[in-house]
Amino acid sequence: MGRYILKRLLSMIVIMFCAAILVFTLMYFVPGDPARLQLGVDIPENILQAKRHELGIDRPYIVQLGSFLYQAFLKLDFGYSWKYGVSVMDELITRLPRTLAIGIPAMLLNVIIGTVLGIYSAIHEGKWQDSLTMVIAMVFVSAPNFWVALMFILLFALKLNWVPAFGIESWKCYILPVICSALPGIAVNARQARSSMLEVVRADYISTARAKGQKEGVIVRKHMLPNAMMPIITGVAGGLCQLVAGSPVIETVFSIPGVGAYMLSGVNLRDRPVVCGCVVFFALFTSIVVLIMDLSYAFLDPRIKAQYAKGR
Repeated sequence: MGRYILKRLLSMIVIMFCAAILVFTLMYFVPGDPARLQLGVDIPENILQAKRHELGIDRPYIVQLGSFLYQAFLKLDFGYSWKYGVSVMDELITRLPRTLAIGIPAMLLNVIIGTVLGIYSAIHEGKWQDSLTMVIAMVFVSAPNFWVALMFILLFALKLNWVPAFGIESWKCYILPVICSALPGIAVNARQARSSMLEVVRADYISTARAKGQKEGVIVRKHMLPNAMMPIITGVAGGLCQLVAGSPVIETVFSIPGVGAYMLSGVNLRDRPVVCGCVVFFALFTSIVVLIMDLSYAFLDPRIKAQYAKGR
């Protein structure tokens, strides 16, 4: 098992390395002159050249890439923001708690509510409860995050005045962002849990347990849920990655200065150190989520644990 974990940790480094090369290359070749974006249009060419030299973007591509990879992976330093002149790593550390304040509660809602709704829908297969749950899930899967966020702001913040629309001054400011972040994941997890539970419900050992007179709650808790958990865990892991992917939109709509909004502002300003630092951070987060998911498989299924123990 330890050998498998070591292999996965090494693969995480490779993934982050490849992600860093890819995003650096994209930002290098993207249209737009960072020096001109910062200084303006009507600037003499000699001043622009001096600014390009200051930013280090007048060097060849391979030299810039090598310098970035050396700083990022050997010194854990993504450099300084071209626009604001502050350390990208320091800014990520400052903004991370705000992103986690949205992501962690949204993840818990995703896991708890999505799984419960999926199980409830599977138990009532073919009934109105099942149909209603799946229709609601389909609506929230299909609706864009930014549209749901704007509708929630209009209704709950502006019309009803229940919660603040923007800011980070109090915990109430995070209510709408958490809900908007969690809704798509809840819907996806509910559909995944329902599908997994329906497969288990039709198994012979479930029919045997019912024939023995066991209560439905005991059957669900002891027989259905453990055998349906692996696909559910896959859905939860996918939901976590979707939370990361959706954080720039949610944080921007609600004016929350988190990591996602930081990356989006970096893209708009062609601020390469900011974008590269955020993408490497997101790649690390996603790799950790996938590793935890695989270890959870081993915990639930002894056969998978035996494969991991062999280093596969």
